[in-house]
Amino acid sequence: MHVGFITPEYPHEELSKIGGLGTSLKNLTMSLKSDGINVTVFVVSQSLEGIFNDNGITIHSIKARRYPFLQWYFSRKFYNDYINRVVDKEGIDILEAPDWTGITALMRFKCPLIIRFHGSDTYFCRLENRRQKFKNRFIEKLGMESADAFIAPTTFAGELTKRLFKISKKRIDVIHHGLFLEKFANSNPENYVNNTILYFGTLIRKKGVFELVKIFNVIVERNEDVQLILIGNDSADIKTKSSSTWELMKIQFSEKALKQVDYKGKVPYEEVQMHIKSAHVCVFPTFAETLGMVTIESMALQKPVVNSDFGWAQELIDDSVNGYLVNPKNIELYADRILSIIKDKSLTDSLGKAAREKVESTFNIKTLVKENIAFYKTVIEK
Repeated sequence: MHVGFITPEYPHEELSKIGGLGTSLKNLTMSLKSDGINVTVFVVSQSLEGIFNDNGITIHSIKARRYPFLQWYFSRKFYNDYINRVVDKEGIDILEAPDWTGITALMRFKCPLIIRFHGSDTYFCRLENRRQKFKNRFIEKLGMESADAFIAPTTFAGELTKRLFKISKKRIDVIHHGLFLEKFANSNPENYVNNTILYFGTLIRKKGVFELVKIFNVIVERNEDVQLILIGNDSADIKTKSSSTWELMKIQFSEKALKQVDYKGKVPYEEVQMHIKSAHVCVFPTFAETLGMVTIESMALQKPVVNSDFGWAQELIDDSVNGYLVNPKNIELYADRILSIIKDKSLTDSLGKAAREKVESTFNIKTLVKENIAFYKTVIEK
């Protein structure tokens, strides 16, 4: 079998910056390669044009084109023609693309196409109660119509996307994103810096960072020794039009709380694990996810996690068993859950151990890749 992936991002030093989509995609492609599957990745809208090999995976970096008019249409036509030539030449059996921005809108391929729900603009606008531009919804709808079948990372994401796009006659299977567990080993989970709370991810409203400010203000009133560590890119704020979410957060911390905050900005991905291992507890009060890779990465490293309690998160964490689920609007309860972990070493240890067990049973990429391969085969053979 030869599987091709169409994506706007992929982790490689020659390519543009990445987010969660690129990270989860590389986990999958590397695992497919390890299982003997040929893999080709088409990374579109890049500044670099070229073809190179990444540990046995062929990467096509396709440079963004500029046209005097109908930029959107002609760019997609170019990508479509380019990919179809490679499909023919290399004998690619099936293609996969994300739902975001309708990347495959108006494209037609010479093999079946799978759309994986990483989170469309339509999906996130619904979760955030945010008005969506008609153009964005129209393009994403066209992209959905080009697919032969779909994969959702959680049942919640699958059901909501199905309703939003009125998908009725095409197959949707739930296959979680996974981790290479050997890359997330914590040999000394009992070693951490007491009283440290870690948030890592983009500083953006939809991730619940303003609720986190309020939660931490409450925590510091009860325990002045607690420190909040923030890691991730700053971003513009869609509601206030401010160029910096961090600057908005700073003025909302109490004077006492702000002294206990350490915003490190973006750090190299290789260093993030060090910060996770050092943390006492990890927190993700997010309002909008399809799954939440940062949550399962923290759980894999045996960290107790306090997460938002929305539908997708209920498929990651069993509340009070391997972490806590709390609505981030419930400031007092969220603070209570964090403080209960900080005050109780045995609870810290038991939640962390159970979290690792949950990831081993549910998010092991070596198991999940076989589900992906089986799904691809059924679509190809249809």
